[in-house]
Amino acid sequence: MNSLKSQFVFNAQQRLGILLLVILIAASLGVYHFYSFGKERVLDISSPEIIALQTHIDSLRTVEAEARKPKQYPFNPNFITDYKAYTLGMSPREFDRLKQFRSKDQWINSVADFKKVTKVSDSLMDIISPLFKFPEWITNPKPKTQKISNGFSEKSYSAKTDLNIATAEQLQQVSGIGEALSSRIVNYREQLGGFVSDLQLYNVYGLKEDVVKRTLNLFTVKTPKELIKLDLNTSSASDIATIPGISFDLAKEIWEFRILRERIEDFSELEKIEGLTASKIALIQLYLSID
Repeated sequence: MNSLKSQFVFNAQQRLGILLLVILIAASLGVYHFYSFGKERVLDISSPEIIALQTHIDSLRTVEAEARKPKQYPFNPNFITDYKAYTLGMSPREFDRLKQFRSKDQWINSVADFKKVTKVSDSLMDIISPLFKFPEWITNPKPKTQKISNGFSEKSYSAKTDLNIATAEQLQQVSGIGEALSSRIVNYREQLGGFVSDLQLYNVYGLKEDVVKRTLNLFTVKTPKELIKLDLNTSSASDIATIPGISFDLAKEIWEFRILRERIEDFSELEKIEGLTASKIALIQLYLSID
C-alpha cells in the first residue's frame, strides 16, 4: 500500500509541470471550441483583377499554340509533290490524277481546274485553295492581241521557226530587234549551247518583255538542248551558280535556305527568298529537280 501511495507523491517541480500541462490542455480545448478550423478562401478568384489576369494568360496560351502550328506557305498547285499532297490531305488517287494531267504538259490555271482534274472534296478545297499561288501572267492576264506591230499574225507552233537555228537576220524581222539585239540573242544561245526553253529568251540583256512576246509569236524552241538536272537537295552553291542568270550570291542564298530547312519539298518554297522572282524559279526548274 505504501508502495502504491509513493507513486502519487510528487515534489514541487513535478507538481509545477503537471499544472502547466493541465493549463495547456485547457487552453487547447478552448481554442478548439471557440475557433473554426474550416478552410478560408484567401484569394478571391472572382475579382475583376483575377479575371483580367486569367484572360491575359489564356490569350498568351492561344498565341503560343498558334505559333507552334506548322506554317503554311502559298504554293503553285502545278508543282505539288507526293509528300506535299499527303500533307495537304489529298488521297493517292487524287494526286495520281494531277500527276497524270501534268505528265501531258498541261497546266492547272485556276482553283476550278484543280478541282476538275483531281476531284477533291469541297471541304478539302476550302482548306487548301486559299494557299494556291498562280503566276502573275495567269492571275492578271494581259489582253491578247492577234496582230503584232510588225504586221505578223500570231503563228501556230508548226509555223514557227526553231529558235535554236534562227539566224540573226531572221530575228530582225521582229519589231524592236535590230542588229545589236539579234546578235546578242545568237551569242547568248551559243553560250548556253542551245536554248532549253522559250523562257531563257527573257534573260537576254536589253530584250524587253513586249519584244520577247513578239519574238515568241514567230519563234519557239523546237530542239531543246538536253540537260541532266541536278538535285536541288544535294547541289552545292557552286553547282546552283552554274545555272544561267543565277549569280553566285543568289545561289548561296538558295543553298543556305535549303540547309536551314534540311530539305526542299516543293519549288514554291523558294518564293520566300528575296530576289528570287517567279521567272527565275521557272528558270532554275529547267536545270534542277527535287528527288
